Amino acid sequence: MKIKNIFLTLLFSGLTIFCFSANLGAEVLLDPLASGDEDYIALLEEQGESAYAFDFFTTSMLWTVIAAALVFLMHLGFATLECGLTQSKNTVNILFKNTFIISMGIFTYALLGFNTHYPCGEWSLIENWLSFGSPLGAGNVDDTFAYGGVGLAMTGYGDFIFQAMFAATGATIVSGAVAERVKLLPFMIFVTLLVGVAYPVIGSWHWGGGWLGNLTDGFYDFAGSSVVHAFGGFAALACVMILGPRSGKYVDGKIKPIPGSSLPLATIGVFLLFLGWFGFNGGSVLSANPGPLGLVFTTTALAGVAGSLAAIITSWVWLKKPDLSMALNGILAGLVGITAGADSMGPWDAVIVGAIAGIIVVASIIFFDSIKIDDPVGAISVHGVCGIWGTLAVGIFGGANLFTQFIGTISVSLAAFIFAYIVFSIIKATMGVRVSPEEEAEGLDLAEHGQTAYTS
Repeated sequence: MKIKNIFLTLLFSGLTIFCFSANLGAEVLLDPLASGDEDYIALLEEQGESAYAFDFFTTSMLWTVIAAALVFLMHLGFATLECGLTQSKNTVNILFKNTFIISMGIFTYALLGFNTHYPCGEWSLIENWLSFGSPLGAGNVDDTFAYGGVGLAMTGYGDFIFQAMFAATGATIVSGAVAERVKLLPFMIFVTLLVGVAYPVIGSWHWGGGWLGNLTDGFYDFAGSSVVHAFGGFAALACVMILGPRSGKYVDGKIKPIPGSSLPLATIGVFLLFLGWFGFNGGSVLSANPGPLGLVFTTTALAGVAGSLAAIITSWVWLKKPDLSMALNGILAGLVGITAGADSMGPWDAVIVGAIAGIIVVASIIFFDSIKIDDPVGAISVHGVCGIWGTLAVGIFGGANLFTQFIGTISVSLAAFIFAYIVFSIIKATMGVRVSPEEEAEGLDLAEHGQTAYTS
């Protein structure tokens, strides 16, 4: 009995010592300061007065670059969606344009765009309306928490790379709308000016402290239903009006469908875009703040699926058959719709916003077809029309002033349309913007690139 008691006492003592040691070790591991980790201490010293928030700052910065990577992935989604909804003889051309857009978009955003966009440029021609900035690195690139605090918990370069991924999106929207008949070099010149000049200047009106941001009631566009999507959609409308429809699309007053080459590829594109949108909207929280981050992910997902369901039902009733392309565009419409207010409305408001966007996109695509505006991928309807709806919806469901939202979204849309119409018209007059009927019939892959996407 004594031996048993001695054994139990030793066992208990050993367990106590072990637990105490393990706990002490854990504290050392969890607190590098306690372990004397010189590298960690050096990192904290670099933060200076901002060291108190280093852990939150680090987590937020990590989320920012992940979100930037997700937005980058959206460009693959745009490319595959466009390829799937157009003819296979134009696949190389579409892939080339998308490769050029993301490359030129990031480059020009570093050269001019970032410091024009935020804050509204330092070289003002018209204060708060038309200002330009210096190249990346010449402005504030602070790499401490002091750069933006809780509201912008990232480094200066983190801020740049996240916003740079946005910059090319507007031009990518135009690419799909003008597909299958636009000349390559004139298009490349146009999108360089659109993404390098128009996007950061017009975007600075809201996000760079420009006149929209200074309105009394405050224009609100969380992640860019207007500043990104309506901008791209109405620039696309201007180009399509100048370019004209594809040959054979409208014959004897009737609409002749031109089927896409691969609905599976288009579906992959939409799901890639859906995935990327979690970075697009989620990254726009601008930190890893758990409250708004969870809400934004939820409203984004619900609006996307609500848009799809509404588009499925609407197109099935309207067209008498369930249409996959409408279902896919319904997802995108719901996502565009919620982008302006993903952080400012609840989940069921998001469902309503997404569902209305899904109905709008079906009606809009059919309407533009009826007036002979040929948009092979539905970009004008998805991004332009639903971008306006999403911005207005913040005034209905998100607490913003509805009239201010109207002023903001119309201003951005008109500015994009006018810029695109003028620039594309000048290019048309000097270089021409449309391939010949023979080249269009042959396909732009051979006519413009001398190669085909598929060997058999």
